[in-house]
Amino acid sequence: MEAFFKTHKYLIEHLYSPVRRGLMDEINWDDRLIGIKGSRGVGKTTFLLSYAREFFGADNKKCLYINLNHFYFTERTLIDFAAEFRAKGGKVLLIDQVFKYPDWSKELRYCFDNFEDLKIIFTGSSVMRLKEENPDLSGKVVSYNLRGFSFREFFNLQAGHQFPCFTFEEIRTNHREIAKAICAEGKPMAYFQDYMHHGFYPFFLEKRNFSENLLKTMNMMLEVDVLYIQQIEQSYLPKLRKLLYLLAIHAPCTPNVSQLSKDIETSRATVMNYIKYLSDARLVNILYPEGESFPKKPSKVYLYNSNLMYPIRPMEVNAQSVRESFFYNQLLKDNTMNEGLKNAQFLVNNTFNFRIEANMKFKNNPDYYYAVDKIEIGEGNAIPLWLFGFLY
Repeated sequence: MEAFFKTHKYLIEHLYSPVRRGLMDEINWDDRLIGIKGSRGVGKTTFLLSYAREFFGADNKKCLYINLNHFYFTERTLIDFAAEFRAKGGKVLLIDQVFKYPDWSKELRYCFDNFEDLKIIFTGSSVMRLKEENPDLSGKVVSYNLRGFSFREFFNLQAGHQFPCFTFEEIRTNHREIAKAICAEGKPMAYFQDYMHHGFYPFFLEKRNFSENLLKTMNMMLEVDVLYIQQIEQSYLPKLRKLLYLLAIHAPCTPNVSQLSKDIETSRATVMNYIKYLSDARLVNILYPEGESFPKKPSKVYLYNSNLMYPIRPMEVNAQSVRESFFYNQLLKDNTMNEGLKNAQFLVNNTFNFRIEANMKFKNNPDYYYAVDKIEIGEGNAIPLWLFGFLY
């Protein structure tokens, strides 16, 4: 146990977390079993350690971070460890890589039922279904999603600002005043393209090649977050990788499921399941007409965020695809997104049709809203595209 406390102390004392994530204030920390889901690379471990540092500090032994990937847990059960930690005065157990541990959900449920004075906060892959497919935790766990950096978080970090976030409705109705206030203090357009290229995943802060690191992360998403968690045989990995590549080079696209099934040599039903797995792993976003959902064929497939486009085809990234992927990704958190009507790309919250434009050289239709790149401040129904990066 003491070795884990030493590791915990070292990690917190050497933690580099220059951005306080907004999720920290959204979570009800009074709940006793909290799951933090998110795709690989968005900073789940850093988030757990940031919580420990902010609420307890490095030397308080009432809080302890552990990683279930540790070989120690091949012999010791999580239940026994939690019982010992509690006996020594522990109050909050932070558990990373929970899916690497057999029967993790059953043992978490046991701890929840029998250790009423112990709070457990754990991280999991975005692929995991903590409520829908996990009867052990149904009604017990409260789950949250940690996303990659918003443009607001990236801009605040890079330019040294403290701009707040805004709701979709605030941006829709008051975008001109909001943009004026932001542009009076900073230059968001000067950072926007950098964000599109490398700002979503926090590891751009590391002194490593970002594209190579992202390619490695994408492969880990396929190998671990899809194959391992979904219990798909390793031999199917090349099919998944090829499918992701085919979708990526044409995104946003309406998937030709028959052609894709021929290309990766599998059934149409398997292609649809694979697309859903890629969506759950936060590698792609799938867009449906209003009222439709999986298992129907999506109307469009996008890459999950614009950063993913550059490592796959670094010399052939389509600027319009980047804009649309950014818009979809930033609005996902608190808004309903469907295929737009009458030549609009998106229908937001079942009400607002949006077109994504490169600049102001378009014929304005008062029935649409326009998210426009390359403008600092908008007018009427034309809203700066960058401002939608301030939603969280």
